[in-house]
Amino acid sequence: MPEVTQHIIDRGDGARVELFQVRASDQRNGAILFVHGNQGGLLLGGREAVDDGSLIRFSSRLGVTAAAVSQPGFGASDGPADFCGPTTQKSIIAALDFLKQQPSVDPTRIVLYGNSRGAVASAMVATKAVDLKALILTGGVYDLRDAYKNSSRGLQQAIQKEAGISHKDFLDRSALYHSHNIRSETLLLHGKYDDRASVDQAERFSAALAREGVPVNLHALEGGHRLPREQVTPILRDFLTRVFAPVATVH
Repeated sequence: MPEVTQHIIDRGDGARVELFQVRASDQRNGAILFVHGNQGGLLLGGREAVDDGSLIRFSSRLGVTAAAVSQPGFGASDGPADFCGPTTQKSIIAALDFLKQQPSVDPTRIVLYGNSRGAVASAMVATKAVDLKALILTGGVYDLRDAYKNSSRGLQQAIQKEAGISHKDFLDRSALYHSHNIRSETLLLHGKYDDRASVDQAERFSAALAREGVPVNLHALEGGHRLPREQVTPILRDFLTRVFAPVATVH
């Protein structure tokens, strides 16, 4: 069985970022980086993808390097958490930079996969890391001010505590308003009955990306915030198999 390795890297400002990684082989290939969601207060960070088998499963089936990063305040990454804001985004970018330096990774074939809270941050990262091969987002919000207005009191308090509610605070976490900077092919997965992140968020973001000429595909699935695996798996398999397909060389 492939070995899972833990790495502590520098965010660029002296803060620690935790990353877990599995390499399919020493052969140079693509990579996928997972960014976790809220985790119900467990604060496992990237270890969640280790414990549930995702890293080994994706690496083995796709023949790529699979990694998972812990957001600030989760796992062994330095905090505090800033609700998908600038320090979270810097942590993800540091993880991407680490992957690009690995001998087993082709830096032009990296996929970023964010879930829920991780999707909010990953969408913003894609406005800055424009060389991503592809972007996968599940259950995210892309206009945080709009989501805040319609959120539960508990979620509103979390946003107030970690992020703040100024115009800049919302703008720094709302990829909808930065969609013109995204260049990567994007797959959006969202539950039709999501009570934490309205499917309207994904629909609006998909339309904005399409207007910018970004290849985008939205799947509104029969589920809530936690999407049924039996619906998600075939979509991911087809998408990632195509994205990571070997590039034909013309002699």
